[in-house]
Amino acid sequence: MRLGALDKAIREAQASAYVAYGSSENPDVRYLTRFRTDDPIIYLKKTGGGGIIIVGQMEVERAARESPAAVMTRAESGLLDILKVEQSKEKALAMVMANLAGGKILIPSTIPYAIGRELEQISDVVIDSGTISRMRAVKTLNEIDIIRRVQNATDKAMEVAAAMIRNSRQRHGILMLKKAPLTSESVRAAMHCSLLEAGCTPTDTIVSCGLDTAIPHVRGTGPLMPDQPIVIDIFPRDERTGYYSDMTRTFVKGEPDSKIQEMYDAVRDAQNLAQSAVTSKISGAIVHGIAVKSLNDAGFESNAKGFIHNLGHGVGLEVHELPTVGPAGGTLASGNIITIEPGLYYKDVGGVRLENIGLVKSRGFECFTKFGRDLKV
Repeated sequence: MRLGALDKAIREAQASAYVAYGSSENPDVRYLTRFRTDDPIIYLKKTGGGGIIIVGQMEVERAARESPAAVMTRAESGLLDILKVEQSKEKALAMVMANLAGGKILIPSTIPYAIGRELEQISDVVIDSGTISRMRAVKTLNEIDIIRRVQNATDKAMEVAAAMIRNSRQRHGILMLKKAPLTSESVRAAMHCSLLEAGCTPTDTIVSCGLDTAIPHVRGTGPLMPDQPIVIDIFPRDERTGYYSDMTRTFVKGEPDSKIQEMYDAVRDAQNLAQSAVTSKISGAIVHGIAVKSLNDAGFESNAKGFIHNLGHGVGLEVHELPTVGPAGGTLASGNIITIEPGLYYKDVGGVRLENIGLVKSRGFECFTKFGRDLKV
């Protein structure tokens, strides 16, 4: 793991150590420890060292296997002795952190408020400016391989959904599959089964239809309809490592409205132009602007309606992380993994969104998403 940036942040803060606290649901803690745990743990790093984690006795052996950090038990840290005389768990944890740090402490803004407040009472504390988030934005070769693998599973799950829609038949104004209504719930369940078999955990998959597609994050419910846009947005997580992928497709079973077809063509063209512009020397703001111009040139708005969100975002241990591919986006870097997801949304027509994910390189964009972009299935 590349910890030089964290060493630099510690030195610039004139701190003795960086200290974080949380379970592996905290992406910064997961990144620094590579340890999967439901229980919060302490991570502490001084300059030049590899860091230590403080875990319960029953987790010592597993932590030693999984984490590059040195492992210390709660007893060895002094926590158990402190708890014999200190009733506040938060104060006891703060005392352990201060004792091990031995001076000024650099902490992330995500540290629990109660612990941060106790730390301020016993030590000089500085809030970090997001060092770990910036470190996480540039992926290692191993991280790149993991996310590419998750996207392969995501492509397969999307094909499961597409096949269900393709094989459905119209009856009484809804789509039917094997004599039963084809619903958002049934498509979602089938996709989730595919992902679970591939070792991925699905979360809140969107399968929306009709006018619901005009609201980007409506999850979708009930029967799917012919001749209407069906937006499927899926962002599964690798169960073992915690890394995400992210993709979206829009389908129509039957004949799309001419306005939906026009929107789809414009979104696809904007995605093509944006992806072709991506390099490690361009800003996320410029890439976003290229997509906006393309959509505007095609006759579509990009403010309160039409294209209403950022073009993309980083993906890693969070489904939305740095870098930003939007008006506030800075210069992209080789090793960033980003999405390119233009969309158009109109309440009286519906919505269209296409989302690919890939790797920023010095000379371009390596798209991980292999699934096709046909509107009609």
